[in-house]
Amino acid sequence: MRVGTFVLAAQFPGQGQGEALSRAISTADAAEAAGLDSVWLAEHHFVPYGVCPSAVTLAGIMLGRTSRIGVGTAVSVLPTVHPVALGEQAALLHLASGGRFTLGVGRGGPWVDLEVFGTGLDAFERGFPESLDLLMRWLSEPAVAATGPRYAFREVAVVPRPDELDGRPGPPVVVACTSPGTVREAARRCLPMLLGMHCGDDDKAAMVAMWRQAALAAGHPPDVVAAAGHVSAGVVQVADTRADAVEVLAKAMPGWLQQGLSAHRTYDGSPRAMRDPHGYTELLCALHPVGSPRLCADRLAATAERTGITRFALLAEGSGDLDATMENVARLGGDVLPELA
Repeated sequence: MRVGTFVLAAQFPGQGQGEALSRAISTADAAEAAGLDSVWLAEHHFVPYGVCPSAVTLAGIMLGRTSRIGVGTAVSVLPTVHPVALGEQAALLHLASGGRFTLGVGRGGPWVDLEVFGTGLDAFERGFPESLDLLMRWLSEPAVAATGPRYAFREVAVVPRPDELDGRPGPPVVVACTSPGTVREAARRCLPMLLGMHCGDDDKAAMVAMWRQAALAAGHPPDVVAAAGHVSAGVVQVADTRADAVEVLAKAMPGWLQQGLSAHRTYDGSPRAMRDPHGYTELLCALHPVGSPRLCADRLAATAERTGITRFALLAEGSGDLDATMENVARLGGDVLPELA
């Protein structure tokens, strides 16, 4: 089982944005010291839900500060960036880190971001497959041209070539999936999924089954399909008792969720229903490893058994406090991981 941490760089009420970013960077240092497998970095624009606007930039900082741990984006929002520019950045990080970088991409949402960056709503609603195909060609071919409806350009050389790291392909790519359509797009390319922390085990198991069926139908070899390294996102809070762990999150997370989620603005200005912050916190505590080390290990094992997923990206900053986050990461590595052995 490969257990990593999921970093939102969440800005809690009363905190500055620099404080949130400092805690995010410290989390990577703590995760490597704790023996975790990876750090996964979220990307958001214009909202305090997460104050990192460029997951690949933050990934570069964290790769430079660490020497062993894997660093991935969870995710880089493909409809708001040119796929070639993202491919160049991914190749650079892959080569410079010695293969420790994973590129996670997703569709994002119908947010005002699409207006600000000039890509338009069509990039979100219909443009994702073309962007993903162009990105994957950039990461696998020596030269690339494009003739699609969104991207059209003459052939250019891929520099730097991501396959020049000891002959290995790379970097690995995962796709955030929240809808059947995106599941099928990932499956057609046999790209592993990143499944969100709002989903329970049954929903994730159903999405994995859908992905497998679509990947096999697309002609991918059964052994390759079976070995796909899907990633399950979740929340973790380790304490001596479940009550103590739930109390930490119940005190801090609703304020952050209320402030962060309410700040989202849609592309067309239409209202969007927001999750109840207290109810959502309760749901996350029920779905994920929140409690004693033994309970956390059992919760991860149950998810793996139900879904077949053995890679985890767990949000450890739910307290909103730097010292508490560092302790939480240390206990995840020092107390929970041995229970999984």
